[in-house]
Order: sequence, then C-alpha cells, then structure tokens
Amino acid sequence: DRSLPEYVREEFETYLRCGVLEHGFLRVVCEQCRAERLVAFSCKKRGFCPSCGARRMAESARHLVEEVFGPRPVRQWVLSFPYPLRFLFASKPEAIGPVLVIVQRVIAGWLADQVGVDHASAQCGAVTLIQRFGSALNLNVHFHMLWLDGVYDANVEPPRRKPRLRRARAPTSAQLTQLANTIAHRVCRHLSRRGWLEGE
Repeated sequence: DRSLPEYVREEFETYLRCGVLEHGFLRVVCEQCRAERLVAFSCKKRGFCPSCGARRMAESARHLVEEVFGPRPVRQWVLSFPYPLRFLFASKPEAIGPVLVIVQRVIAGWLADQVGVDHASAQCGAVTLIQRFGSALNLNVHFHMLWLDGVYDANVEPPRRKPRLRRARAPTSAQLTQLANTIAHRVCRHLSRRGWLEGE
C-alpha cells in the first residue's frame, strides 16, 4: 500500500478548506450603505482547486496580453517528451531548466534564420509554462511556450527609434520535424553528458 506524497495530500487538504467560512473569512463592509458580507479565505493553490486556478489563469492571461506581449503577434509552441524523459524530469526536476534553455536556443535560432537576422544580434521574446500533468492528471512533463512571432535586430535598430519586429513565416511540417529532431539530438546529448541518460 503506497501513500500519496506529502505535497499532494497538502494540496487536497487545502482545497477542501478553500472557500469554507469555518476555516477563516474577512468581513467586508460597504462604506456607503453599511451592508456586510463575509468572504471566505481561498487556498490560493495552483494545482487542483478550480476556483483559485481559474482566477490565477485569468490574471496571468490579462497580464500577458496587456503588459507583456501587447499588440504583437504571438505563436504558441508545445513540446512534449517521451516517457523515459518524463520520468527523469519528475525524479530530477533540476534537469528541466537546462533542457528548456536548449529548446529556447533552437527556436530562437530558427526564428532568426527565418527573418535573416544574425543569431548574436537577434532579440526574441518568450514565456514558458512547464506543465507536469496531462488532462487525465497523468505524468506528462511538457512545455507550453508563447513566442513573439518574429525577431528584433539589436544591431540595426537605432537607439532612439522604436524597435520594429521582423515577422517570421509560420513553420511548415517539414521545418517542425527538423526542429524536433534538432531539439531531441541536443537534449539527449546534454542528458548523456550529465549521466542522466544511457544510450539514445
């Protein structure tokens, strides 16, 4: 008989207390009409609670749309991993960061090539969410990445002018396959050098 990990148990327990008045609340009073209302404390967790998760998701989406990307074109990239790597990333979370750096370098290089900008002067923008589960709450470590759909050239833009985004073309199926192969090769090489992966 195997028990749940402590962090999973804690997530469920805090969810069961979320929004329940007997576990804490604030009394809110309208300054004009003096009407009162009790507002129960929320768990503020991200993993399981649909209410807190939806609120955080809406706040994050608003911030990305209004403050980060603005009116610029954005493309979503999703990268999943084979089962052995999912298990590796679950047991060694420190392995994910360097892998994400590899993925970002490959995509940024491809974007720079698409618009004809030298890699050294290409300025790209991306936000990544590392998701650790699938729709059935199964282990499925994968990246959801929002990339500016183009590149800024740091060498060409005058310092006093507003920088201009050079749009990239949408990737073809063949280009996506080549990108996936490049990423797979570099990730396997990195993990093998670290002793985390045997064979290819």
